[in-house]
This record gives sequence, C-alpha cells and structure tokens, in this order.
Amino acid sequence: MKYTLITGIAAVAFSVTSMAAMAADTTLTISSWAPPTHGVNAIIWPELTKRMEDATGGRVSAEVKYGLGSPPAQFDLVLDGAADITWIFHGYSPGRFVSTKMIELPGYEGNAEAASVASWRAYEKFFAGLGEHKGVKVLAMMTHGPGVLHSNAQVTSLDDVSGMKLRLGGGVSGDVGAALGATGIRVPAPKVYETLDSNAADGVMMPMEAKKSFKLFEVAKNTYDVPGGFYRGSFAITMNQDTFDGMSDADRAALEDVFGEALSRMAGQAWDQIDAAGMESLKEHADNTFTTASPEEAAKWQTLTGPLIEKVIAEVAEKGVDARAAHTFINAQMAAE
Repeated sequence: MKYTLITGIAAVAFSVTSMAAMAADTTLTISSWAPPTHGVNAIIWPELTKRMEDATGGRVSAEVKYGLGSPPAQFDLVLDGAADITWIFHGYSPGRFVSTKMIELPGYEGNAEAASVASWRAYEKFFAGLGEHKGVKVLAMMTHGPGVLHSNAQVTSLDDVSGMKLRLGGGVSGDVGAALGATGIRVPAPKVYETLDSNAADGVMMPMEAKKSFKLFEVAKNTYDVPGGFYRGSFAITMNQDTFDGMSDADRAALEDVFGEALSRMAGQAWDQIDAAGMESLKEHADNTFTTASPEEAAKWQTLTGPLIEKVIAEVAEKGVDARAAHTFINAQMAAE
C-alpha cells in the first residue's frame, strides 16, 4: 500500500510538473528505459524535476520520454545530445566503466541510500579523474539494494547455482555468476521477464525490487539471499554537458545544489523504497519463496568473495588509482551512514 501511495503521489506530482514544464524557459528531455511504473520513473524523475523547478524559480523543468534508445545506448544518447538527461547501468558497457565495479562488490553492509552516497563520494575522491564518463556531466551515482537470486527452481545452497543459466547484468554480477559456476546470459532488464518466461534462463540476479517492477513473482517465484547480497548494481545519472553549459550562471549554480550527493542520496532512498515494495510483492504471492543462506552457506560465500574482491581491486588499480584505499573508503562511508 505504501508503494502504491508513493507511486500515486508521484504520478500526480509529475502531472503538475509537466504543466510547469510548459511554462519553463528550459525543458530538459529525460530519456528512460524501464517501465513507467518503475521507481526511477515513478519516484526519482518527478522528485528531481520538482527540485530543479524549485531551485531555479521554475525556469528549468523536465519531461520524460521513453523509447529513445536501448538501455546500453543511453550514455551515447546523452553524449550526442539526443536527450538531455538519462540513467545508465555501468554493467551494460563492459570495459568502458571499470572503477564503478568497486561499489558493486559483495561484503558491504548497508542499504541503497548508504551505497549511493558512498558511491558518489568515492567517485569524487578517487574516480572522477579517470574520465570514464568523459563528455557528459555526472549528476549522481546510485546503486540498487543488495542483489539476490530469483529463480524458477528453489535454491537452498550455493552448490545449486552451479550449472544454472542466469541472466547477469554485467559488472560484478558477471564475476559472481562465474565464481558460482553459472552460465551467464546478458540481456537488458526490460527483457528479463520474457527471457525467464521462455526458459532461456533458469534465473536472474537482480535486487528485490525486480520482484514487483519486472513481475518476477510470475516467472521467478523463488528468491535466495546471502548476507550483504551477491552484488550491487552501479548506475549514474548523466546530463549532456553542452545543455548544462548553455544555462545561465544563476541556473547552473542553483542546480549544482540539486545534483551530486543530494541527488545520489535521494536516488538511493527511492531504491530502498522499491526494494521494500518488491519484498511485499513476494509476501503477497503464496507460491513465492524467500530463502536465506544458512550459516554454513554464508561462511562458504565469504570464502568465495575473497578472490573476487581481489580481482576487482586489481582491475581498478590498473587504471592508476589506489583501489585498495577506495575499497576501504567505501566500507567506512557506508558504515558511517
């Protein structure tokens, strides 16, 4: 009920801001690729639009458009100016974004809000200079909550995962699947339902929100969780640099207070809300199950994560940053939230 109410309020708010957009001096085009009911579209975009309007006295507004490009194409879409703002999943572009795998590692304790704030702070302190997002303005870094395994058959141990065909979004989730002996299938999130429904995959690693957002309660009725999650997906909200540079000095200054850590925190809070809604969806369907790893399986998972963490630290270190210091920093930032 809480998520329904939030979504309803967001819909009303976005309707109001859409009217405001018509009166704004600048109306930004937001490209989005998840279903309109997804939390990014139902919560984050309306709230961001409201904050931009409030900060600029109504001079800057925004409107969401769908179908402008596939999920992996979003970065270049904004880079080329076909849209002003979008959200990208770093794992969809293997090799292009390496440092963002650091926030995706298993072993961190905390929710999506804590991880999103830590991701932004780590980006500013360690990774911005790498130029992985060169050409666009990074407005926020965000993560979803801890990733879990949604599957057709019930999983009760890590050994059950070996040999499974899993949809893996890329990034650290791909490393996790390989470590567990699964065969990875890479399709964008909007294609997950049909991939599972056609039995092209046995399961998927996604956050809890996907149970509702992508209707996994119908095609992946069993969920398996390990302490801290298998991984966290890393996202960025980006803006066309020319669009930002073309605004007045006053509007740019006002929007800087909206973007950055403030937007990262808000986005993380939204992911926490929709993760909670996903768990509620599971509970509402009697044929869905949720299994938490036993203490023995949790200990086995901790043993498996050691080499995986070291592998990613080595990958990021090759970019010329102190990856181990970044890992320690993220742990400390999340613990402080």
